[in-house]
Amino acid sequence: METVRKTFLLSVVDSLDSEKSSVIAQAVWIIFFAVLTALGAQIAIPHVPVPYTLQTFFVLLGAAFLGGRNGALSQILYLAAGAVGAPVFAGGGSGFSLFSGATGGYLIGFVLGAITVGYLAGMRRGYLWTLFSMAVGLAVVFACGTLFLYAGFMHSFSEAFVSGFLIFSWWDLLKLFAAAAMYNEFAKRYRKLPV
Repeated sequence: METVRKTFLLSVVDSLDSEKSSVIAQAVWIIFFAVLTALGAQIAIPHVPVPYTLQTFFVLLGAAFLGGRNGALSQILYLAAGAVGAPVFAGGGSGFSLFSGATGGYLIGFVLGAITVGYLAGMRRGYLWTLFSMAVGLAVVFACGTLFLYAGFMHSFSEAFVSGFLIFSWWDLLKLFAAAAMYNEFAKRYRKLPV
């Protein structure tokens, strides 16, 4: 009876340890993709009203690897860091005021896009499905950004569509195909990142 009780207690402790290490590993990956998004923002080509950056590449990749919840958390962490003053936005920008600027809709769209990609990519495997999942997530990001430009700045939907979506389409198609290919190669060995 004593042996059974000790075995049970050891299994509970092992379970708690693995859950704790899983939480720590998840937190590390969430932070990692938040940092990558911040680095992607610094690789920017100036453009008005919204610069070209590598942010969406890491939003898509992080969401596919981490899933919808953790992918969104990585973006929320990124946005929170920028809101409190860390120079993580494009061109080293920071501050809560950027959420009401021309890029505000895209920033919020990162969270919604990550949820979308993470949910869809988790449903099945394969390059075409990953490409579809990321394309839908990217469309969510651009819908948020374009609608925000229209409502807050341009008041002409066609102008907002051209300036907020069409002008970026070639650049974001490159990032989309690259992110999908990278994830697909990794997913042949690991469906999710080790946690």
